[in-house]
Amino acid sequence: MTITNSQSGTNVHEVADGIYRINTPVKVPGAGGFSFNQYLIVDDEPLLFHAGLRKMFPLVREAVATILPVEKLRYVTLSHTEGDEAGALNEWMAAAPHSVPVCGKVAAMVSIEDMADRPPRALADGEVLGLGKHSMRWFDTPHLPHAWDCGLMIEERTATLLCGDLFTQGGSKNPPITESDILGPSEAFRHKMDYFSQTKYARVMLERLASASPTTLACMHGSAWHGDGGTLLRALADSLMA
Repeated sequence: MTITNSQSGTNVHEVADGIYRINTPVKVPGAGGFSFNQYLIVDDEPLLFHAGLRKMFPLVREAVATILPVEKLRYVTLSHTEGDEAGALNEWMAAAPHSVPVCGKVAAMVSIEDMADRPPRALADGEVLGLGKHSMRWFDTPHLPHAWDCGLMIEERTATLLCGDLFTQGGSKNPPITESDILGPSEAFRHKMDYFSQTKYARVMLERLASASPTTLACMHGSAWHGDGGTLLRALADSLMA
């Protein structure tokens, strides 16, 4: 792990081949710590998964710049339209003049075509975006865990699922990647602050993600996780349906 800003504690760590977790820990008054992650995929056409909060943009830009020139970014992707996913989208458009937003078709229609300074590349369910060595497959996951426009991506060569707000873990001192249990801590966090929509199609969508057999789960909050992702996603489905 490399600290890229000593004041904020922002850091980077390679969690899979060519995939870097950019992590910024924060203190939440009265509630302990939390963290925000973005994932940078280094390739011929680099991709950043989640633009991040607008006010955190200088920290994330600084971290990206330790890995590659910021202006080389080609795609800035968001799972759904929310501050920590899309807040700094236009800042990235300005910093990387050849970059375009990437999102699902619903997000493009209801938000990003209006919000973004450049037209988005809207991916259909199951569509693959090639970056060079890496290939990103888009999954529509409406209301999983929340938002009608929600979607997730898997990098197929490394079997890394960019799983957004699934498996959110509290705390600000989580290791960059772990093989320990994250389902228990993430479910404990969910029960305190239920941010899931509880869509009746959750099991179907989680099974579809599980069938892609991810071996790394790139979580947006907390540690990334390595192991049998299919089994863990099915265990999450069981917990949600209990």
